[in-house]
Amino acid sequence: MSNDQTFPGRATRSRPRSAAARGPIIDQDGREVRPEELRAEVGGFRLDFGNSAANPFASLTREQRLARLEALAKLLDVAFVVPGTNIRYGIDGLIGLVPVVGDIITTAISLWLVREARALGAPWHITARMLGNVALDGAVGIVPFIGDAFDVMFRANIRNMKMLRKWLDKQPRM
Repeated sequence: MSNDQTFPGRATRSRPRSAAARGPIIDQDGREVRPEELRAEVGGFRLDFGNSAANPFASLTREQRLARLEALAKLLDVAFVVPGTNIRYGIDGLIGLVPVVGDIITTAISLWLVREARALGAPWHITARMLGNVALDGAVGIVPFIGDAFDVMFRANIRNMKMLRKWLDKQPRM
């Protein structure tokens, strides 16, 4: 059995060649988009985050950014509890179990937290201490087993967020 017999409408169907033959272009909000509004460099696909309420890259307030950073720090350092104990650990300790690559990934995430702190206006002495915590966590974390235990006990991201929060609490509100 040939493809023409299997899919009967396939051989006879022709594809429209012009934009007018395809009909109007409708965006995700139901508005008609003129073809000249589409940018050619992205092949007719347009991302318009400025008008969407579900924008993941929207400008966040200071408190929203801090809440996001604190949630990430908790996830990295104290998200889980060892059953039957009070020992808390996070995905930093779990990902760190993967030799070298895991420590590189968690150090990169921790460095992103420091970058966000700098974007919030943290001075150089705070960011330098934060970088020291990340460097210590990353350097000791590379050592097998000992580094993983150190990741669980040292909690560099929680320390960094406490430093940042303490500094921000001293700053006047705008």
